[in-house]
Amino acid sequence: MLLLASCTFTRAAEQEPAAPQVTPVPLVFANHTIFVFRAPMSGYPAQDRADAALKRIERALAKGGAHQPATRSINEGTQVLLDGALLFLVTPADINALAGDSTDVAAAESAAALGRALQAKRDQTDPHYLAVAIALCVAATAAWVIVLRLLAGLRRWAAHRFETAFSHHVERIRFRNVRLLDAEHYIRFMRSVSTFAIWTLGILLTYLWLTFVFGRIPYSRGWGEQLQNLFLDTAAKIADSVVGAIPGLLVVAFIVVLTRLATVTLASVFKRVESGELSLGWLDRDTAVPTRRLVSVVVWLFALAMAYPYLPGSHTAAFQGVTVLAGLMVSIGASSIVGQGASGLILMYTRSLRKGEYVKIGDVEGTVVALGMFETRLRTGLGAEVSTPNAWVLANRIENFSRAHPGSGYMIDTVVTIGYDTPWRQAQALLEQAALATEGISPTPPPYVMQTALSDFYIEYKLVVYATVETPRSRVEALNQLHQNIVDVFNAHGVQLLSPHFMQEPAQSHVVPREKWFTAPAKQPQDGA
Repeated sequence: MLLLASCTFTRAAEQEPAAPQVTPVPLVFANHTIFVFRAPMSGYPAQDRADAALKRIERALAKGGAHQPATRSINEGTQVLLDGALLFLVTPADINALAGDSTDVAAAESAAALGRALQAKRDQTDPHYLAVAIALCVAATAAWVIVLRLLAGLRRWAAHRFETAFSHHVERIRFRNVRLLDAEHYIRFMRSVSTFAIWTLGILLTYLWLTFVFGRIPYSRGWGEQLQNLFLDTAAKIADSVVGAIPGLLVVAFIVVLTRLATVTLASVFKRVESGELSLGWLDRDTAVPTRRLVSVVVWLFALAMAYPYLPGSHTAAFQGVTVLAGLMVSIGASSIVGQGASGLILMYTRSLRKGEYVKIGDVEGTVVALGMFETRLRTGLGAEVSTPNAWVLANRIENFSRAHPGSGYMIDTVVTIGYDTPWRQAQALLEQAALATEGISPTPPPYVMQTALSDFYIEYKLVVYATVETPRSRVEALNQLHQNIVDVFNAHGVQLLSPHFMQEPAQSHVVPREKWFTAPAKQPQDGA
């Protein structure tokens, strides 16, 4: 039985028609909203009620009279009258009783709005009022333009004042006779603050000017009243919210200012270390940049953690949900980025690479042109720039050719194979002679030769020299000239190079005599070398 009754009630509820949705219809007269009809009455919809009320106002105005709005309470609601004639009725369905509204209050507000609209209607045909209104609008516009120009001049004066003051005082802050702080950071910061303040005042002034001008002109007085009410309502809400949030905002502002000053100060100190003007033991040029970035991130994260409880709305579920979602997205999506950044920091702090050094990483060889947090860029001798992730760099073998000898330049090595019938002392002397004859090879430290392998048919010699060249292209050219000089010197002394491999002794020597060095189409250099 209960189940049947429940099903019957549910079916009846589903078949019951929904209440019709009524669209509020405003009654507008002389650009003033007199009242908003929200419900039908006696079968007449809200639109018909608004149209009928507007026609009654026009008929009442056509009769003449004092045009005095009034209200009168009846059982059905509160009437709005004009010179005793009924204009419309405010019913309980037109107001929000749950919000504490009443028909008497709504009708009184409508009567006041009608009085203002009628006054604006009268002012539209009053030459004296129009002349005074135009004069006031012109004066207000002139004052508005003058104040805007004064604000622009105040911004320029403040910028110059800040620049002079900070340049004078920051110059005195020194450590070991080295200027630690840069005034331009503080000047730029204060310029941004002053510009924001001036723009805010300018926008507020423009809003007040528009409100005043629209309020003086009868045709747009309704717009002026709407702007004024919007400004007052917004200002009241903002003031209420600001008053409640002022203590927390003051704490947040204090934390932000201290953090900003701390990061600017640290950036100035690290800049001196990076340029070589200042040395602080473990902190040098190579580690100054990553240390500055790490310290800035740590300081701002600490400041955010300290300021978070004082932010307005930080304790709401929406704010906490957004922060949790952002943290989750960063932790999931940035795992590879964090790994690359950690690898970059390891490379920087271990000083495995420095900008300008010639290195070989895996099968890539070139000069380090940039060592960043996430990638390392090398420029090869053929002019190509190769970008490699720092995690890959850290996982591969690094050969640094720039640290074998202090100074500008790097080591170059090459391998040749010579038969056992050539005295090894002669082979070493010939290789050293070829190295000293090569342009770009420094005699200090002197070239040296190492026997790296005793193969079946030849001895493997490795020639190591120090090149004074600094660019990858110059290194390739120096290596090319070194190989040419080795071939020429060995040919001149009748010593055969056994590369590539051979299986048996050749019938005749493969040495090229000097007179055939420049066989056509080769041309002999002008200096006869």
